[in-house]
Amino acid sequence: MNRRQFVASTLAAGLAAGAAAKDEASLPIVDTHQHLWDLSKFRLPWIEKKSHLDRSFLMGDYLQEVKGLNVAKTVYMEVDVDPAQQDEEAEYVIALCMAGDNPMAAAVISGRPASEGFAKYIRRYKDSKHIKGVRQVLHGPSTPAGYCLDKKFIAGIRLLGELGLRFDLCMRPEELLDAAKLVDACPDTRFVLDHCGNAKVQAKDRSQWEKDIAAVAKRKNVVGKVSGIIVGARPKEWKPEDLAPIIKHTLEVFGPDRVMFGGDWPVCTRTATLRQWVEALRTIVSDRPRAEQKKLFHDNAVRFYGLRE
Repeated sequence: MNRRQFVASTLAAGLAAGAAAKDEASLPIVDTHQHLWDLSKFRLPWIEKKSHLDRSFLMGDYLQEVKGLNVAKTVYMEVDVDPAQQDEEAEYVIALCMAGDNPMAAAVISGRPASEGFAKYIRRYKDSKHIKGVRQVLHGPSTPAGYCLDKKFIAGIRLLGELGLRFDLCMRPEELLDAAKLVDACPDTRFVLDHCGNAKVQAKDRSQWEKDIAAVAKRKNVVGKVSGIIVGARPKEWKPEDLAPIIKHTLEVFGPDRVMFGGDWPVCTRTATLRQWVEALRTIVSDRPRAEQKKLFHDNAVRFYGLRE
């Protein structure tokens, strides 16, 4: 190869690499796990005082965070507000969805499915085009193991299915088989398993989690959300390879048509920026067909939540 051929070959390779990078960046994103909170309006008892999360995180902050990431739409994820403020939270995010000046298209709101007033509360939103589901965090210290199998809780989750709403499972990895039992008890309800089943990034042995999340994934009315796990990585020391085994196993057991991306901002900032998390995930799935990557980052969420293009 002469010098002219070498230069031409190098230039072509550079252009191809640039085109590939541009193509990757152009993949649209639906962020299915967008947190926001305004501490002048809402009480979030779980936030530690004087921690870096102990401030308001508003839509304007999020828009700055996602500049250049091609976030086309977002789905708000409830933030465990004081239960007395659940209606206020719902109205707050519905207003954001209707505003038209931001990417929020839908919301998963707070709810306590086992509570006395849950049916009245959730029926209020059954016809809302923006409210897509409910979540109650099940891994808090005040929630006992097995709580999701309480008869009243199961009744509340079945009601969600009757109303065409979904339920997000956010629980300890040791209780994934309880999640499978709950899903079996509510065959007409659609579920989302948050945060790859809360797998432990720094664990030396994840074999039990691997078996248990595979058991959950066998239930066809469950989709897996690739989100949240970055928080469990070593701050300032983590690498995409630390997350890859968990993500790849999740993608394997759920398959390309039942996985969705979630940013988990601003909680993710305990360890990484949202951009760093997105770029790490892009790296981890870069060997997969582009169509599968687009399903993960965009298409599956649009279909699952019935979002308008």
